[in-house]
Amino acid sequence: MKLFEDLKYRDMVANKTSEDLIDKLNNEKMTFYIGTDPTADSLHIGHLMFLILAKRLQNYGHNPIILVGGATGLIGDPRPSSERPIVSKEVIESNFNSLRNQIQGLFGFKVVNNYDWCKDINFIDYLRDYGKYFPVPYMLAKDVVKSRLEVGITYTEFSYMIMQALDFLYLYETENCALQIGGQDQWGNLTSGVELIRKKLGNQVFAMTYPLMTNSDGSKIGKSEGATIWLDKEKTSSYELYQFFLNTEDEKVVDYLKKFTFLNKEEIDELEISLKEEPHLRKPHKILAESVVRDLHGEEELEKALKVTKVLFDEKYETLTLNELLVAFRGVDSININGPKLLVDCLIESKLASSKREAREFIKNGSVKVNGIKELDVEKVLNAEDMLKESVCILKRGKKKYSLIKWQ
Repeated sequence: MKLFEDLKYRDMVANKTSEDLIDKLNNEKMTFYIGTDPTADSLHIGHLMFLILAKRLQNYGHNPIILVGGATGLIGDPRPSSERPIVSKEVIESNFNSLRNQIQGLFGFKVVNNYDWCKDINFIDYLRDYGKYFPVPYMLAKDVVKSRLEVGITYTEFSYMIMQALDFLYLYETENCALQIGGQDQWGNLTSGVELIRKKLGNQVFAMTYPLMTNSDGSKIGKSEGATIWLDKEKTSSYELYQFFLNTEDEKVVDYLKKFTFLNKEEIDELEISLKEEPHLRKPHKILAESVVRDLHGEEELEKALKVTKVLFDEKYETLTLNELLVAFRGVDSININGPKLLVDCLIESKLASSKREAREFIKNGSVKVNGIKELDVEKVLNAEDMLKESVCILKRGKKKYSLIKWQ
């Protein structure tokens, strides 16, 4: 399968500026860039789409550049509802360094910073060399600008598309970069760069967008119970990353296999059949989770994730290290105790029960487990002997409700 056909199969093309791009992607070697602003010190799952897309193009012989916007990050891409808060130069620089190291470490891509060529442009040159190519009606017609006209948009935000267009021009002149790729919501900014190069130099370049990744309810992918899923394994462990994709909704798992893995069509078709004929095996979900963790963090991290997953399923908590336990239950409500305490009271404090009467009923009914062992004694007292690794005790009520008791 040729590259563009593969991208279409995976639903990774939303818009393109010219049909000529199809032949160039299939038969030529292009330098392209994808940009992101350093708003945090790590990328998250919402960014994984463009990283995988860049790697896919690289596998077909194209040359990727990732632009981390040290200059545009100081301005802020206009949001549909309100202006982004201004971030200090020190934070932006620190975030850039972190993202550069992360991207190079994960994929080995070349990373550039638009602050390097924007910092010395004075205001008069900016207006004369770039601003004159942007008619105000043209800028007002962009969707993100139109959506802000009623609530108001500052000149700073209004100028963002010019800065992004300037980036494309600079990379075209210095790196022979003829393609910019971005999310579907960036279409207006991408086409502005294409137009600037056409007007200023008379040359044709290209832009292409990919669909934004969403959950089945239409919300952006990247959150798990309110927590961001980071690509930095120190912020989101490989186990948490594995669990995030393992718990993908059935209606989205084939779509995620197409976009987030390098499995071919035949392999994905087989997994789609498995989803329909033997859904209880959850083979597509497991392959998806394994592929993402392996591609991002390596085989060793995948083995760790699989180990923790199996131990938690079997409730053999004692086989995990203290750090593995804390990672596995990160985000679970916890309480601290500094001495022996009734299990009933611990269930109430940890919100696994709403009253002593309810807590006793849960225990009598066999709904409560302490470190994976069913507890039927309503007078049970938790003490140091119940602490795994002398530090923590795991309470479970029912099938999915947990709490962590920390011994102080």
